[in-house]
Amino acid sequence: MRARISGRLTSTARRLWPSLVFVAVLAAIAVDFWNRPQPIGIDFHTYLAAARVGLVQGWSHIYDQGLVTAQEISLAPNQPAQPFLSPPPVAWAAATLAGLPFEWAYVIWAILTMCAFGAAVVWSATNGLSGRALAAVLVAGTVWVLQADYLGQVVLLVAAALLVAWRLLREEHEVAAGLVLVLVVLKPNTAFLVPACLLASARLRTFVTWLLASAAVAALAIATTGIPALVAYAGQLQHPPLGTNALTLEAALGLGWPVALALRLAILGLVLGAAWRLRAVPGLVIVLGLIGSLLITPYIHLADLCLLAAAGWIAWQERAYLSWRLPLATSWFLASPFVDISGLAPRQNRWPLLEIGWLIALGVAGWRASPHSAAGTKSAHWEELNERAEHPGFM
Repeated sequence: MRARISGRLTSTARRLWPSLVFVAVLAAIAVDFWNRPQPIGIDFHTYLAAARVGLVQGWSHIYDQGLVTAQEISLAPNQPAQPFLSPPPVAWAAATLAGLPFEWAYVIWAILTMCAFGAAVVWSATNGLSGRALAAVLVAGTVWVLQADYLGQVVLLVAAALLVAWRLLREEHEVAAGLVLVLVVLKPNTAFLVPACLLASARLRTFVTWLLASAAVAALAIATTGIPALVAYAGQLQHPPLGTNALTLEAALGLGWPVALALRLAILGLVLGAAWRLRAVPGLVIVLGLIGSLLITPYIHLADLCLLAAAGWIAWQERAYLSWRLPLATSWFLASPFVDISGLAPRQNRWPLLEIGWLIALGVAGWRASPHSAAGTKSAHWEELNERAEHPGFM
């Protein structure tokens, strides 16, 4: 009798704990989201102002910061003004909401971008339905993703695209994956190494598709914006706003530029070499490209680290071992709303140390991988993921 009661209690606990975790994380997300220090929607505010400049004065004027500032004041007088330093496609995307008041446009944008990211987590997963729903909440519940959505950052669409591309590559839809990766142009400084890593891993069709589609977007940007405006944009990027270097190698390690440059070159070599060694596992190749990009770029914000949440989810699925999942769970906890609410979250210049740690782990995994058995490893990897998709567990 005792054994039967104990078994029922255990079964009930197993059914209930995902729901309890789900509710607890949602509550923490709600508290953390509405207690952020920055003005809500400030980045989307700038996108929308640039879009209105493009629609009224012409797309060749979107980098005229005086016109952008005037539109920002017109949209929301109480919001601080900031320069528009994003590629033209970001203004094009915001233009779809330019006819709405700023508050309504921001709410729609924030909902759509978060839904796109959450849907990408769910669609890319190999778990059962309950596991996918909980995973979407956990991944979206990191402080990085909350920050991105709160600010109205476009980088969430880049993260969603990378998750979708991972699923497509798993199913060997390489051309479709290349087309999806075009969304990297929305914020190229955050994921520019992903296509290079796919090329290094012999995903030639994906790389060529991405290259041709990106070239088409670039040609459209030149045709609509004009070379003089793009030259002005490039010049403005040489003088970014204060705080954009808080998550760089220089800030994390206290390096001067010569040493930082040498370290960036070493990271580039490590990332491309590991991508070749891990070419049988496209998910880890994408993770390598993401972490390498975040470490090498000299221009990055806290919201851009939502790509780390995407990378962690990919690694969690690709490496179902305790030796990987325990550090991944610890990383999630450090970036969770619970720690952020407590005021104990790491300072911004500490996050690159986490990235370096995961890059070393991936480098070791690449070093251990046999370069002579990629085909067999690839076949076995697909069989394992297909088996997990057909017979899903919780996580």
